Amino acid sequence: MELISGWGKDELTSFFFVFLRVGAALSLLPAFGEQSIPQRVRLGLAIAFTAVVYPAVSVEIRAYTMAEGQAWGGYASEILVGLILGLGLRLFVFSLQMAGSIAAQATSLSQILGSAQAEPTAAIGQLLLMAGLALAVMNGLHIRIAEAFILSYNVFGPGDVPQASDVSQWGVARIASAFSLAFSLAAPFVIASLVYNVALGVINRAMPQLMVAMVGAPAITLGGMALLLIVAPVLLAVWWDELSVFLQAPFGVMR
Repeated sequence: MELISGWGKDELTSFFFVFLRVGAALSLLPAFGEQSIPQRVRLGLAIAFTAVVYPAVSVEIRAYTMAEGQAWGGYASEILVGLILGLGLRLFVFSLQMAGSIAAQATSLSQILGSAQAEPTAAIGQLLLMAGLALAVMNGLHIRIAEAFILSYNVFGPGDVPQASDVSQWGVARIASAFSLAFSLAAPFVIASLVYNVALGVINRAMPQLMVAMVGAPAITLGGMALLLIVAPVLLAVWWDELSVFLQAPFGVMR
């Protein structure tokens, strides 16, 4: 009985060790870590992901926990690695929101349709976000995330602490990539807005008596909605491809 009790304690300790990394990351994950999801559901998702990841890494986790005992520094490092992974994925959500904000400001769609979030966001950004998350889940985001958790132990083993210089370099690269992706996704709307405003300026010079604002405002709104209908599938496909590349090597520049 004592042997069984000791074995169960070791298993629970190792499982909890994996749960720290998974739970920290899940608090920031796209789709699964959204604030609109109840906390109990997120806790259940964290336990479910841990149950999937744990068998693949149980040997090295048990070896570490049994050798180190109550390694509080190791617990902190697991949380830190999970937060880094979750933040890298969360930046892709920010990219969609930034792209939507840029597109909305360019096409005068920033105030229509409202928002489902606590803080006001552009309507196009909300539409792109919901569509992007739906596309990601339909394409097996949960499977790719579980794979990323398992592969993360090849980069940062149990108890490994990421170096501050590596984290800062990785963070700057990821943020720059997020802004670049956002501007790339919003480029069709910015280009269309530029062409529209140039054409409107030419018309205004040719016909000063025409109320271009009265004619132009509905035109740019309708054009923006039509352009969104046309290019949204392409933009979401580009976003998913970038997310897939990141999931293959989430800690690319660190090691």
